Amino acid sequence: MEAPLYPDFPLDSSSPRGGPPAFWVGPRHLAGDDGRLYDVVADTLAGLGWAALTIVRGRHEPEEAPEDRQVLRSTVLHISPDALRWAQWGLADEPFHLGELPVAWQISARAEASSPLAQWSAYFTPHVPGEAVVDFLVALDASDQPAVPFAGADLVLDAVTAHGWLRDIDQPQTAATDPTFTSHISLGDVPPLIQDADPRTLVAEDDETGPTGWQAWAEPALSAPCLWAASFAASVPHDLVAAFAASLSSTAPVLRRVLPEATQERLLRAPAI
Repeated sequence: MEAPLYPDFPLDSSSPRGGPPAFWVGPRHLAGDDGRLYDVVADTLAGLGWAALTIVRGRHEPEEAPEDRQVLRSTVLHISPDALRWAQWGLADEPFHLGELPVAWQISARAEASSPLAQWSAYFTPHVPGEAVVDFLVALDASDQPAVPFAGADLVLDAVTAHGWLRDIDQPQTAATDPTFTSHISLGDVPPLIQDADPRTLVAEDDETGPTGWQAWAEPALSAPCLWAASFAASVPHDLVAAFAASLSSTAPVLRRVLPEATQERLLRAPAI
């Protein structure tokens, strides 16, 4: 088990300015999102020139004061300049769940702006490291054809094994795990409700194997609740998943003020001075 680099610096100590202290921590895949998953991703999208729209659903009774209006759901939609890709933030009152966690970001792409349907979607729950979601989006933004695959599945596993992750003994061509066996990435059955334009996802029978997609998750302890989960539809290009996987498994430390309770004892950390 990993231990703090500086155990004399408690995580709940106050910084000289009264806020939580900042630490450089690793491994990244257990470091959480610092409680800033929306801000980190939205700032990146703004820098890439994506437009942002806010959609609010609520209830307003007659003669009710504006400040008393009940907002039931607020969604922020970010759209790329060419309208081929978009990212939706929405922790709704009735959220879509992955690994019993609500989805925070849903990212989609289509082949043509005239098409009303997404070719694929990818989903990220809270506590997915923001750096990994950002790198996925940067790769998506740079792609001339975001709905067209340009590489094979091996690219994803090569990305994590280059950072010390281990291929699964039983499924070496489709799955890998970090050396502490807490975080995983696997190519397999796609969870229900994952949006994909591949028609085979609609016609596969219960006893048939449909298109496979990449799934990633962190399970701090055996049978413990997941810290985070990410799901990629079958049609998500492997090179984009590889960008996420390479960032997720990166050995470079990340800056954090808020650490997940479930993994803080596994994190190496040093004060950011």
